[in-house]
Amino acid sequence: MPAFLLEVGTEELPASFLSNAIVQWRSRIPQTLEAHSLTYQAFEVYGTPRRLAVLITGLPSQQPDKEEEIKGPPAQAAFKDGQPTPAAVGFAKKQGVEVAAFEIRPTEKGDFIFIQKKTPGRPVAEILTELVPQWIWNLEGKRLMRWGHGDAKFSRPIRWLVTLLDGDVLPLELENGGKTVKSNRISQAHRVLHPEPVSIPHATEYVNTLRSGFVNVVPEERENMIKEQVTTAAQKLGGYTPIYPDLLAEVINLVESPSAVIGKFEDEFLQLPTEVITTVMVNHQRYFPIFKTADSKELLPNFITTSNGDPAKSDIIAVGNERVIRARLADGRFFYEADLAKPLESFLPQLEKVTFQEDLGSVRAKIDRVVNIANLISQQLRLGESESKKIKRAALLCKADLVSQMVYEFPELQGIMGEKYALASGEDAEVATAIIEHYLPKNADDILPQTLTGQIVGLADRLDTLISIFGLGLIPTGSSDPFALRRAANAIVNITWFANLQINLEKLLEQIATDFATAFNKDAKSLIKTLQEFFLQRIRTLLQEEKQIDYDLVNAVLGENDPEYTERALQDLLDVRDRALYLQQIRKDGTLDKIYETVNRSTRLAAQGDLDFQQLEPQSLINPELFQKSSESAFYNALIELVPETQAAQQNRDYLRLVAALEKIAPTVSKFFDGEDSVLVMDSNLDIKRNRLNLLGLLRNHARVIADFGAIVKNL
Repeated sequence: MPAFLLEVGTEELPASFLSNAIVQWRSRIPQTLEAHSLTYQAFEVYGTPRRLAVLITGLPSQQPDKEEEIKGPPAQAAFKDGQPTPAAVGFAKKQGVEVAAFEIRPTEKGDFIFIQKKTPGRPVAEILTELVPQWIWNLEGKRLMRWGHGDAKFSRPIRWLVTLLDGDVLPLELENGGKTVKSNRISQAHRVLHPEPVSIPHATEYVNTLRSGFVNVVPEERENMIKEQVTTAAQKLGGYTPIYPDLLAEVINLVESPSAVIGKFEDEFLQLPTEVITTVMVNHQRYFPIFKTADSKELLPNFITTSNGDPAKSDIIAVGNERVIRARLADGRFFYEADLAKPLESFLPQLEKVTFQEDLGSVRAKIDRVVNIANLISQQLRLGESESKKIKRAALLCKADLVSQMVYEFPELQGIMGEKYALASGEDAEVATAIIEHYLPKNADDILPQTLTGQIVGLADRLDTLISIFGLGLIPTGSSDPFALRRAANAIVNITWFANLQINLEKLLEQIATDFATAFNKDAKSLIKTLQEFFLQRIRTLLQEEKQIDYDLVNAVLGENDPEYTERALQDLLDVRDRALYLQQIRKDGTLDKIYETVNRSTRLAAQGDLDFQQLEPQSLINPELFQKSSESAFYNALIELVPETQAAQQNRDYLRLVAALEKIAPTVSKFFDGEDSVLVMDSNLDIKRNRLNLLGLLRNHARVIADFGAIVKNL
């Protein structure tokens, strides 16, 4: 069975484009093959900085023949007086058959013309010739380029093209910047180690042929080589280097034949903060730093770079890299010393020259808002004067390092340098920690702030950003979220849950949004409503995706168009989390099944009455003199015993006691419905009917303290 090789040779591709292109081809090429009814046995995508390739083995020589039944015009319109009409002739011509091939069959709408059409499969070579240009030109990426004439775009100029079907060249031409690139079997090997081109004899010999030219086209193999080489090099120096995932992913696609090179720098640079040195190495030079031990933050005066050059000239390569890192570290030392020459607070006036957002003013103005919001949160939490003072100070200084020389040169160090400059300026250690922590989490996998000060400043910063941007009408739509507002809202909820902060988010949103609307002449009411809906959706998503709560249980605690539940969720984020987790727990252990039928049946019938959801005390609502059956008295007495358990759940979120009480009352309610002494709820006597509906309504209300059982799906 045929094997097909496609290699697109280019000038050096950006690492990000190459990794993304490999992902796209791995997804799209199988889809296009399937769409053309082409099967295969194996499929591999390869890539290096100078090429993108795919090898498909076990292809058929041609498509399978296609047989299909096609419905034509009504028989009455196709024939008149036994002769084919123009409609019949046109249909036959379009389908490439004779009128004699028509079959007339009855359908629900009368007799229609049908034909059995057989389409011979096309040769695989012919199909691949059509597909290859699509695979190449349909690749997506940032900053695609166009050369000379024509509309074709690619990340870098295409210099050669290999298309082999087994051992034969599949003739193909690409127009690239006004030049025609013709396919052949000639590929380019390693620029330094094998300057001469290589000829690929057969599609399946691709990997080995390139390997003979010192090019390893398999990204996974290069990854393993780099990890092994870097680890060995660090051990050789008696140190340890962490394998940074993002750095590794980039380096893999920067080399075709990786070799680790050890470099060094002067010990005096180790006086710089470790984060400065590692940022220079990892983010700017793509080097691996070397620590003394796996648990140490102390660096050795060495680094490891992954070279794509001649391993025999490692010493020369090391010298060139040492020259670069020395200059970068010297710059870092200059910035660091200049920044330390003045206290962190002195940077604040410069923030007035830094724009936060065009319509929202400067970062300094934002800081004032963050301080006010942090104060609101501190008041809600009833914090003491000492804690509140630290929080206010941290909020004031949290962005000051943005205008430092170090952060201007290395933006990745924002917050990190703020902490160090704060300590050097004599600020409280907790204030300094909060400056770095308020940026956490930076992504979905990052840690959350650990200190109360960092948590509150982080909440205040995100609330200001989110409410201000929403206030301008710049609301996330679809996949577009340029200000990362979804991530900000997720962080607000997750920090609150993680730290068990008893904040009233609804009140915060109302206060901050009202202040914003007043200052910027906006409609506070619509802004508040939009923010509430946005946060409810974030809570729903986090409960389902991060807390792994079933969708119906999330609906049960958040309510479905139920203002009571939505307000409750925003007023107490801890409560909505605890109720959802507890419902999931009792579903798993079977307890939910024991109370589900009783509560759900009572909830459905109670909707026939007029009892509001707030009533819990049976004595003021139920008239025992109207009881006709002992089951009513038992139900009534059980409700009285249920009241303290529900109050405990309301006051202390002790839902275990409430569920135990609901489980205990279930047999009593079952006898009320179906026992020997059961009753007809919808009695003809309106007073008796109302009395019984109130019994059911009270049970529903007690259960509603946990969730809306009507939203729960049985046996999910």
